[in-house]
Parts: sequence; C-alpha cells; structure tokens
Amino acid sequence: MHPAPSVIFFSTFSGLGFGLLIWLGLGFPAVTGWSAFAFFAIAYVLAVGGLISSTFHLGHPERALKAFTQWKTSWLSREGWCAVAALVVMAIYGAGLVFFGQRWTVLGILGAIFSLGTVFTTSMIYAQLKTVPRWHSRLTPLNFMSLSIAGGALLAGQVTWSLILIALAGVIQFATWVRGDGAFAVGDTDMASATQLGGIGKVRAFEPPHTGTNYLLREFVHVIGRKHSQKLRIIALGLMAVLPVILLLLPFNHILALVAVLAHVAGVLTARWLFFAEAEHVVGLYYGKR
Repeated sequence: MHPAPSVIFFSTFSGLGFGLLIWLGLGFPAVTGWSAFAFFAIAYVLAVGGLISSTFHLGHPERALKAFTQWKTSWLSREGWCAVAALVVMAIYGAGLVFFGQRWTVLGILGAIFSLGTVFTTSMIYAQLKTVPRWHSRLTPLNFMSLSIAGGALLAGQVTWSLILIALAGVIQFATWVRGDGAFAVGDTDMASATQLGGIGKVRAFEPPHTGTNYLLREFVHVIGRKHSQKLRIIALGLMAVLPVILLLLPFNHILALVAVLAHVAGVLTARWLFFAEAEHVVGLYYGKR
C-alpha cells in the first residue's frame, strides 16, 4: 500500500494522544490546576492534530462529516463517534481537574473507555480488510492499542508501567511482522482467481493490463525490498522499545525521559510506515505483482 504521510502521522500521533487521555482518565498522573492543563493540552494537540492530519488524505475533505452517518456499517464512522465522545467527555473531566481541583471518577473512566475505543475502531478500519491479508488479523488491533497505551504511559510519566507496556508492545509488533510475512501465502487468492482464468489452465503474467500507471497501482501496489524492510524493522523496534526501556532503567532525569519519548515516537513512525508499505493488496495479483 502507498504509505501516505498524513495517515502515518494520524495513526501515530492520535494514538499517542488518546493513549495519554486513557491514563489521565484513570487518574495518572494525579494532577490538578495548571499541571493538569499542561497534560491535557499535550493530549489534545496530539489527538486532535492527528485526526485533522488524516483529512489531508481524503479526495474531498469537505465530505468528511458524512462519515458520521454510516456508524452501523463503517468502522471509520464508529471511529469518528468514539473520538468525539472521548474528546467531549475528557474535556468536561479535565475542566473539573483544572478549574475546580476535582476528579470526577466516573467521567474519567468513561472518557478512558471512549479513548481506548477510538484507537480500537481506528485499527479495525484496517483489520477488517480481507483484501489485505497482512492487516486482516487480531494482532492488528492489539498492535495499535498496545502502542497507544504504552506511549500514553510514557507521556504520563508512569515509569514502571512504561517499562512493562513498551516491552509488551515491542513483542506484539514483532509477532505482527512474523505473522504478516506469511499471511499472503496462506490466502485462497492467486492470479488465477484474480483474473478468473484458472479454468483454462495455469495463469501467468505475459504483459501488464495497460501500458501506464493508474490509481490502483499508485495506491494499492507499493514494493519495498526485503533488505530495506528488515533494516527498517530493526530500527523501528530499537527506537520504539529497546532504547526507551534502556533509558527508563537508568537513574531518572528529564533529559533521558525526553530522549525516551522522542525515540519511541520515531520508532512508532517507522513501524507505521512499514505497516502501510509492506501491506499487499490482492489487486496486485491482477497486475502480476506477486
């Protein structure tokens, strides 16, 4: 798949923002007043900024509001409703902390649930697609949610939980890659079924269906060399999990904490680029790309 920067930024930063909102909703860290305002400001900039960036990938951004009408059948629509609910509830909850020094526990827990639901619905936009075998897995939601919660713990300053959750997210990310590498081969789709010519005999590509490129090739067929893919995986895993864990095990100081956050974000961005670049859509079979 074509790794569009807007979708990479959206899925990374909105996940971090909603991950931080999850921890704030659960009362971590236990802050009030201006300290609470700072944490909520960071969470909203990441969450809302990520959501806004996703609209740049739309052909007609002005029609985005119509997505809210399809909540019965569309995970994109469900994501929109969950995001709005999370942001509204957490705004009320945050106002209690900032202006009144009060933690309204029920609202916080409800906001945390909606925040986690937003990340889950985002992941299901991809996990539901049978036409992209690498994404069509239960590991896809686990991958998105584990990175969101782990990143949120890191931003919330929860060192012990960060160590555990970042390591766990790294394991899930590795498992996602391993499972994804063999996903296409075990599917029931091949060039014969893609062209509907299997009844005649063995099907092979002789020439492309057309001489130029088209939308399908630009958006759904992206080729990345295996060597480059392996190198980027090592970089992603090292930055998102290994380096932050090492830094968090050292005596705490704010510089190391900042480096840990930046390394984790860079690693997630790299992994999310691979998430799209390595995904193979079955339409590529029609063009002899597999």
